[in-house]
Amino acid sequence: MFDGRFRAPIERAVKPVGDRLRRTRLTPDHLTAIGLLFAVAAAVVIAQGHLLIGLVLVALAGVPDLLDGALAKASNASSPRGAFFDSVADRVTDALLFGGVAWYLTDEGALAMLPVAVLVVSQLISYQRAKAESLGLDAKGGLMERAERVIALCVGLLLEVLLVPVLWLMLVLTSITAVQRFVKVWKQAAVAPVTAARIEARRLRRTTRRTARSSQRSAIRRRRAA
Repeated sequence: MFDGRFRAPIERAVKPVGDRLRRTRLTPDHLTAIGLLFAVAAAVVIAQGHLLIGLVLVALAGVPDLLDGALAKASNASSPRGAFFDSVADRVTDALLFGGVAWYLTDEGALAMLPVAVLVVSQLISYQRAKAESLGLDAKGGLMERAERVIALCVGLLLEVLLVPVLWLMLVLTSITAVQRFVKVWKQAAVAPVTAARIEARRLRRTTRRTARSSQRSAIRRRRAA
Protein backbone atom coordinates (compact mmCIF):
# COMPACT_ATOMS: atom_id res chain seq x y z
CA MET A 1 0.00 0.00 0.00
CA PHE A 2 2.72 2.49 1.01
CA ASP A 3 4.90 1.23 -1.82
CA GLY A 4 2.37 2.26 -4.44
CA ARG A 5 1.47 5.62 -2.91
CA PHE A 6 4.78 6.90 -1.60
CA ARG A 7 7.48 5.25 -3.73
CA ALA A 8 7.69 8.11 -6.25
CA PRO A 9 7.88 10.93 -3.63
CA ILE A 10 10.46 8.99 -1.60
CA GLU A 11 12.57 8.32 -4.69
CA ARG A 12 12.52 12.03 -5.50
CA ALA A 13 13.52 12.87 -1.92
CA VAL A 14 16.50 10.48 -1.81
CA LYS A 15 17.73 11.24 -5.33
CA PRO A 16 20.13 13.98 -4.14
CA VAL A 17 21.58 11.55 -1.59
CA GLY A 18 22.14 9.02 -4.37
CA ASP A 19 23.97 11.68 -6.38
CA ARG A 20 26.28 12.38 -3.42
CA LEU A 21 26.91 8.70 -2.78
CA ARG A 22 27.92 8.33 -6.42
CA ARG A 23 31.04 10.38 -5.65
CA THR A 24 32.17 7.78 -3.12
CA ARG A 25 33.47 4.31 -3.88
CA LEU A 26 30.32 2.69 -2.54
CA THR A 27 28.22 0.54 -4.85
CA PRO A 28 24.54 -0.42 -4.46
CA ASP A 29 25.69 -3.93 -3.50
CA HIS A 30 27.78 -2.44 -0.70
CA LEU A 31 24.73 -0.68 0.70
CA THR A 32 22.67 -3.86 0.48
CA ALA A 33 25.37 -5.76 2.37
CA ILE A 34 25.56 -3.04 5.04
CA GLY A 35 21.80 -3.29 5.53
CA LEU A 36 22.15 -7.05 6.01
CA LEU A 37 24.80 -6.54 8.68
CA PHE A 38 22.53 -4.15 10.58
CA ALA A 39 19.72 -6.70 10.29
CA VAL A 40 21.93 -9.40 11.81
CA ALA A 41 22.81 -7.08 14.68
CA ALA A 42 19.14 -6.14 15.16
CA ALA A 43 18.08 -9.80 15.28
CA VAL A 44 20.69 -10.62 17.93
CA VAL A 45 19.81 -7.60 20.06
CA ILE A 46 16.05 -8.25 19.82
CA ALA A 47 16.53 -11.91 20.75
CA GLN A 48 18.37 -10.77 23.89
CA GLY A 49 15.44 -8.55 24.86
CA HIS A 50 16.89 -5.12 24.07
CA LEU A 51 13.94 -4.01 22.00
CA LEU A 52 14.67 -0.27 21.85
CA ILE A 53 18.22 -0.88 20.66
CA GLY A 54 16.77 -3.37 18.21
CA LEU A 55 14.40 -0.67 16.96
CA VAL A 56 17.32 1.65 16.26
CA LEU A 57 19.17 -1.10 14.40
CA VAL A 58 16.08 -1.97 12.36
CA ALA A 59 15.84 1.67 11.33
CA LEU A 60 19.54 1.69 10.44
CA ALA A 61 19.05 -1.48 8.39
CA GLY A 62 16.31 0.27 6.43
CA VAL A 63 18.45 3.25 5.44
CA PRO A 64 20.83 1.38 3.08
CA ASP A 65 17.83 -0.48 1.67
CA LEU A 66 16.27 2.90 0.91
CA LEU A 67 19.40 4.35 -0.67
CA ASP A 68 20.76 1.47 -2.75
CA GLY A 69 18.19 2.09 -5.48
CA ALA A 70 18.96 5.82 -5.53
CA LEU A 71 22.67 5.08 -5.83
CA ALA A 72 22.05 2.54 -8.59
CA LYS A 73 20.12 5.11 -10.62
CA ALA A 74 22.56 7.92 -9.96
CA SER A 75 25.56 5.81 -10.99
CA ASN A 76 23.70 4.05 -13.80
CA ALA A 77 24.59 0.77 -12.09
CA SER A 78 21.17 -0.90 -12.13
CA SER A 79 21.54 -4.55 -13.09
CA PRO A 80 19.65 -7.85 -12.82
CA ARG A 81 22.33 -9.07 -10.42
CA GLY A 82 21.86 -6.08 -8.12
CA ALA A 83 18.07 -6.40 -8.22
CA PHE A 84 18.37 -10.11 -7.40
CA PHE A 85 20.76 -9.45 -4.51
CA ASP A 86 18.49 -6.73 -3.12
CA SER A 87 15.42 -8.98 -3.28
CA VAL A 88 17.20 -11.89 -1.61
CA ALA A 89 18.59 -9.54 1.05
CA ASP A 90 15.07 -8.34 1.84
CA ARG A 91 13.91 -11.93 2.38
CA VAL A 92 16.93 -12.71 4.57
CA THR A 93 16.37 -9.51 6.58
CA ASP A 94 12.74 -10.47 7.21
CA ALA A 95 13.81 -13.93 8.37
CA LEU A 96 16.43 -12.47 10.71
CA LEU A 97 14.14 -9.90 12.29
CA PHE A 98 11.15 -12.16 12.86
CA GLY A 99 13.50 -14.93 13.96
CA GLY A 100 14.89 -12.57 16.58
CA VAL A 101 11.39 -11.73 17.78
CA ALA A 102 10.51 -15.43 17.93
CA TRP A 103 13.59 -16.10 20.06
CA TYR A 104 12.62 -13.22 22.35
CA LEU A 105 9.16 -14.75 22.82
CA THR A 106 10.37 -18.29 23.59
CA ASP A 107 9.50 -17.82 27.27
CA GLU A 108 5.91 -17.14 26.21
CA GLY A 109 5.40 -20.67 24.91
CA ALA A 110 3.26 -20.99 21.80
CA LEU A 111 3.37 -17.22 21.22
CA ALA A 112 6.89 -17.71 19.87
CA MET A 113 5.25 -19.20 16.78
CA LEU A 114 3.39 -15.95 16.07
CA PRO A 115 6.29 -14.10 14.39
CA VAL A 116 7.12 -17.32 12.55
CA ALA A 117 3.57 -17.39 11.16
CA VAL A 118 3.89 -13.75 10.07
CA LEU A 119 7.18 -14.59 8.35
CA VAL A 120 5.69 -17.59 6.52
CA VAL A 121 2.75 -15.59 5.15
CA SER A 122 4.99 -12.65 4.21
CA GLN A 123 7.25 -15.00 2.25
CA LEU A 124 4.14 -16.31 0.48
CA ILE A 125 3.29 -12.75 -0.53
CA SER A 126 6.76 -12.26 -1.94
CA TYR A 127 6.52 -15.53 -3.84
CA GLN A 128 3.15 -14.55 -5.28
CA ARG A 129 4.60 -11.34 -6.69
CA ALA A 130 7.71 -13.05 -8.07
CA LYS A 131 5.73 -15.84 -9.70
CA ALA A 132 3.12 -13.48 -11.13
CA GLU A 133 5.79 -11.24 -12.65
CA SER A 134 7.52 -14.27 -14.17
CA LEU A 135 4.20 -14.99 -15.92
CA GLY A 136 3.82 -11.42 -17.13
CA LEU A 137 1.15 -10.56 -14.55
CA ASP A 138 0.92 -7.98 -11.77
CA ALA A 139 0.65 -8.94 -8.08
CA LYS A 140 1.64 -5.67 -6.42
CA GLY A 141 -0.46 -4.06 -3.72
CA GLY A 142 -2.40 -5.19 -0.70
CA LEU A 143 -3.06 -4.00 2.82
CA MET A 144 0.30 -5.02 4.27
CA GLU A 145 3.36 -5.10 2.06
CA ARG A 146 6.93 -5.12 3.32
CA ALA A 147 7.04 -1.42 4.22
CA GLU A 148 3.94 -1.76 6.39
CA ARG A 149 5.37 -4.85 8.09
CA VAL A 150 8.58 -3.05 8.99
CA ILE A 151 6.70 -0.03 10.33
CA ALA A 152 4.37 -2.24 12.39
CA LEU A 153 7.33 -4.19 13.78
CA CYS A 154 9.00 -0.93 14.80
CA VAL A 155 5.85 0.08 16.70
CA GLY A 156 5.92 -3.25 18.55
CA LEU A 157 9.59 -2.81 19.40
CA LEU A 158 8.99 0.75 20.61
CA LEU A 159 6.13 -0.25 22.93
CA GLU A 160 6.79 -3.72 24.29
CA VAL A 161 3.24 -4.07 25.60
CA LEU A 162 2.00 -3.77 22.00
CA LEU A 163 4.42 -6.28 20.47
CA VAL A 164 2.13 -9.32 20.63
CA PRO A 165 -1.04 -7.43 19.57
CA VAL A 166 0.91 -5.89 16.68
CA LEU A 167 2.09 -9.33 15.60
CA TRP A 168 -1.50 -10.62 15.62
CA LEU A 169 -2.58 -7.61 13.55
CA MET A 170 0.28 -8.20 11.13
CA LEU A 171 -0.70 -11.85 10.74
CA VAL A 172 -4.31 -10.96 9.96
CA LEU A 173 -3.48 -8.15 7.52
CA THR A 174 -0.69 -10.09 5.84
CA SER A 175 -3.04 -13.05 5.34
CA ILE A 176 -5.62 -10.71 3.81
CA THR A 177 -2.92 -9.35 1.51
CA ALA A 178 -2.05 -12.87 0.39
CA VAL A 179 -5.70 -13.47 -0.51
CA GLN A 180 -5.92 -10.09 -2.28
CA ARG A 181 -2.90 -10.89 -4.43
CA PHE A 182 -4.16 -14.37 -5.24
CA VAL A 183 -7.51 -13.01 -6.40
CA LYS A 184 -5.83 -10.23 -8.40
CA VAL A 185 -3.57 -12.63 -10.27
CA TRP A 186 -6.38 -15.19 -10.71
CA LYS A 187 -8.55 -12.58 -12.42
CA GLN A 188 -5.72 -11.42 -14.67
CA ALA A 189 -4.89 -14.98 -15.68
CA ALA A 190 -8.54 -15.65 -16.54
CA VAL A 191 -8.71 -12.65 -18.88
CA ALA A 192 -5.24 -12.92 -20.42
CA PRO A 193 -3.86 -16.40 -19.87
CA VAL A 194 -0.15 -16.85 -20.40
CA THR A 195 0.35 -18.92 -23.52
CA ALA A 196 3.24 -21.16 -24.39
CA ALA A 197 4.23 -18.66 -27.06
CA ARG A 198 4.58 -15.84 -24.53
CA ILE A 199 6.62 -18.03 -22.23
CA GLU A 200 8.87 -19.01 -25.11
CA ALA A 201 9.25 -15.37 -26.11
CA ARG A 202 10.38 -14.45 -22.61
CA ARG A 203 12.82 -17.36 -22.62
CA LEU A 204 14.28 -16.16 -25.91
CA ARG A 205 14.63 -12.60 -24.56
CA ARG A 206 16.48 -13.87 -21.50
CA THR A 207 18.75 -15.98 -23.69
CA THR A 208 19.45 -12.98 -25.92
CA ARG A 209 20.33 -10.80 -22.92
CA ARG A 210 22.65 -13.46 -21.50
CA THR A 211 24.35 -13.83 -24.88
CA ALA A 212 24.79 -10.07 -25.18
CA ARG A 213 26.30 -9.82 -21.68
CA SER A 214 28.62 -12.72 -22.43
CA SER A 215 29.76 -11.03 -25.62
CA GLN A 216 30.39 -7.78 -23.75
CA ARG A 217 32.48 -9.55 -21.11
CA SER A 218 34.46 -11.34 -23.81
CA ALA A 219 35.12 -8.05 -25.58
CA ILE A 220 36.30 -6.46 -22.33
CA ARG A 221 38.65 -9.36 -21.66
CA ARG A 222 40.09 -9.11 -25.17
CA ARG A 223 40.67 -5.37 -24.76
CA ARG A 224 42.41 -5.96 -21.43
CA ALA A 225 44.55 -8.71 -22.93
CA ALA A 226 45.55 -6.42 -25.76
